[in-house]
Parts: sequence; structure tokens; C-alpha cells
Amino acid sequence: MSAETGAVWQRFEASLADLDVPVTRTTPTAFESTLETIVSDPVVGTTLPFEGVSLPSWVDDEPTPATLEAATTSVTAATLGIADYGSVVLPSTPEGSEQVSLFPDLHVPVLREADLVADMPTAIERLGPQLRDGGSAIVATGPSATADMGALVRGAHGPKTVHVLVLESEGDAQ
Repeated sequence: MSAETGAVWQRFEASLADLDVPVTRTTPTAFESTLETIVSDPVVGTTLPFEGVSLPSWVDDEPTPATLEAATTSVTAATLGIADYGSVVLPSTPEGSEQVSLFPDLHVPVLREADLVADMPTAIERLGPQLRDGGSAIVATGPSATADMGALVRGAHGPKTVHVLVLESEGDAQ
């Protein structure tokens, strides 16, 4: 890992810690066993577009409204991690990644370490072409929370908890 990548990683990790969001690093080879330690059944997810990584067979990757409502955990791909905020960018997909990421109590966004960026201007620069071509994405920062009616309530409009899973390249494993 380069010094610059290391600094971005440290900022991302610290920002997530400020949000009480755990983050786990793993390799594509260890992905399934690592994921198994994070999730609780039943689990739904959408296709992961990362080389050498796919959802295990025990993850329902074609959820129906009923299985989505019953799910405890969701697993979706994130296209970017924004270090300054601990945010992840969740792309809109034909499989319905937005719904899958929002309904279960625990959301596990998966992103590649190479997709961490330092700040929002860099994220917007990277997302610009996709968005101008009609794509859309959600920038999610921590669990859903609202204090509209007084006390802070988690999970009002999305997951109550988030656990970010970052894929290292095999040569970067620590």
C-alpha cells in the first residue's frame, strides 16, 4: 500500500469509527469466510462486480418482496468510499441494490480498497461521467438516523447498522 493510499485508508477508517461503523478488510480469497463472521441470517444481496468475488450460495441474490422484508442482513457493492466522511457510494442497479441496501437492519457494503477516495470533490469527479449518462447513486454515511421528532432513532429510513467490508488486492493482505 502506498503512503497516499495508507493515509486515505486511515482517514476512512477514522471517519467510520466516528460513526460507530465497523470496517473489515479482507482479500477476495477470504471474502466468503469473512462475510460469514459479519452477517446474520437470512441474508439478501445483489451481484458483486469485483473480480474473483461473488456472493456465497447462502445469500439470496434474487430477493422477492417477502424475502427482502424477512432479511436481517443485506450485502451490496459500493463503487466508492469517501474518506473524509466515511461515506460509501451505492450505485443504482437493475437488481435493485437501493432497496436491498435499505430494508434489512444490517447493511454490508463491499468495496475495493482501490476505490477509496480522499474527499467529496474527488468522488464527484469520478462519478460525474456516470451521472451525466443517466446513472444514479446513493451516498450513504453510516446507519439511517433521524431526530425529527425528538430523540435520535436509528433505522427510520434504512439500516440500523452498517459494517463496511473492504477488499484488498491479494498482494496487499496484512
